[in-house]
Amino acid sequence: MPRSMTELLAAADITAALCACQAADSFNYKNFFMQCGLTGKNDEEVTEAFAILDQDKSGFIEEDELKRFLQSFSSSARLLTDKETRSFLQAGDTDGDGKIGAEEFRVLVKA
Repeated sequence: MPRSMTELLAAADITAALCACQAADSFNYKNFFMQCGLTGKNDEEVTEAFAILDQDKSGFIEEDELKRFLQSFSSSARLLTDKETRSFLQAGDTDGDGKIGAEEFRVLVKA
């Protein structure tokens, strides 16, 4: 199991994806997943990315983890704005429980 996103994805792809959403409220999860190369990964690799994002190992990505989403790719990346975080959560939380599970994340990445 990779310990960081750079073990799973190409560093140059991560950098390009982060650069594309540096400005506040410019984050688009579909574009980000495509640019960083996550969209092209298989289900097992997407699950590994989910495990990295699930920082408290609860089995879910909660709102506070989503806010720090970009920092899972690079510690110097910005936090998502409240608006970006809510929109990301709404897109991924298909069962309405206020968090994103592993299966919901796989569906979101492949959408």
